[in-house]
Amino acid sequence: MTEINYYGHSAFEIQLVGLDNRVKTVLIDPWITNPLSKAKVEDFSNKKIDYIIVTHDHSDHLGNAYDICKITGAKMVGVYELAEEAEKNGISAIGGNVGGRLSIDDLDIVLVPAVHSSEKAVPVGVVVSGRDFTFYHAGDTGVFTDMSIISELYSPDLAFLPIGGHFTMGIKEAVKAVQLIKPKMVVPMHYNTFEEIKADPLAFKSLVESLTKTKVIVVNPGEKIIL
Repeated sequence: MTEINYYGHSAFEIQLVGLDNRVKTVLIDPWITNPLSKAKVEDFSNKKIDYIIVTHDHSDHLGNAYDICKITGAKMVGVYELAEEAEKNGISAIGGNVGGRLSIDDLDIVLVPAVHSSEKAVPVGVVVSGRDFTFYHAGDTGVFTDMSIISELYSPDLAFLPIGGHFTMGIKEAVKAVQLIKPKMVVPMHYNTFEEIKADPLAFKSLVESLTKTKVIVVNPGEKIIL
């Protein structure tokens, strides 16, 4: 069983069974104080978070990662330079780069390319695999043809894809991304937080499901889905 909590923008909490057969909780791009969120940082004081993965250092993705790491004891995972900066701020971090599996025992975590800008380190997406479930979080990115390699290598069950345009893929480009990645399911993200990234997730759903075999799951901030 996989449980997903959506906090708005690109922030997700995912519980899945790890390679050690224990439930692991991963928090990705935890900007918990975003305008759509119904949660507060203090809400995590009673949560068990194993890893916080940050795709890049823009404030709407690094978000509240440091504060949540400090109150939960979670390890932060990201590109090497981000991990170095985190450790300077007293955070336990695992730094890697685009390539193969990170040296983590209980989950398969691979940082993959993303086409975007960043202040201090290359932006990435991430593929996370547990015992029997794999998801791909694209971070902020435009569509690129090598997304097909993510499909070939990792066959994600679920992809989290931005659809808001302006800073990332819009709906048209995200539909093409689905065609390249071929996940079983996709959850749209990074839309409607600001005026510049207004998008209709139901229009995305309609296009994807008419053109592919992928199921689109639209999740509102504060909602939970169980797969």
